[in-house]
Amino acid sequence: MAGEGYQQSLTALRSDVCSMGEQTVDQFERALESLATGDKRLARAVIEGDGQLNETYLSLEDQCVHLFSQQEAFAGDLRFITASFKIITDLERIGDLAMNLSEYALAAKHELVPEDSVDEIGQDALSMLEQSLSAYESEDVDLAQQVVARDDQIDELCQTASERVTRDLIEREAEDDGPWRIEQLLDDVTRVLMTIRDIERVADHAVNIAARTYYMVENDPKLIY
Repeated sequence: MAGEGYQQSLTALRSDVCSMGEQTVDQFERALESLATGDKRLARAVIEGDGQLNETYLSLEDQCVHLFSQQEAFAGDLRFITASFKIITDLERIGDLAMNLSEYALAAKHELVPEDSVDEIGQDALSMLEQSLSAYESEDVDLAQQVVARDDQIDELCQTASERVTRDLIEREAEDDGPWRIEQLLDDVTRVLMTIRDIERVADHAVNIAARTYYMVENDPKLIY
């Protein structure tokens, strides 16, 4: 039976991963707000906050490596540590994507799609991230499966939004014969398409967190792609 100190270390790891999750949710939520409102100060704050998230990741990585090296771990403990390590990697990458979104907000000059189009996708991805972290914290396999099941829906939303952006470009090109204007539109459309792509990637990472949680609890990799 694992010692009390080791079990306390496992409990601390779960708590610290959840804290990193809260940091990541905050970064992503603020990035979405900067996109929706054009708040460049907020966008810069998200970019500046990425370093702190990276430091948290490195600290948790060290915790996981230390726990792996212990001789007291049972198979269930090893699944938990492995899942936690994978999850903090997903969280770190979501932080990078939040920074990308904030950079797009800083560069944006024109709104090319209805605000609710991108905002709806962003809020869905945010909800998936929050649910996946809640599933990890409480070991809720039903909630984890619900997050995974939402993946196709958000993929469809992203596809639809991308098609709307492209259609908007074609319509504007037909209305405006100024070459400088077309070049600007192309830059803006590219930026919006990248925004949609990165939000979709956040949702993909949320699915990864949920799938890892399911494996951690059930010892069943069926949800891991």
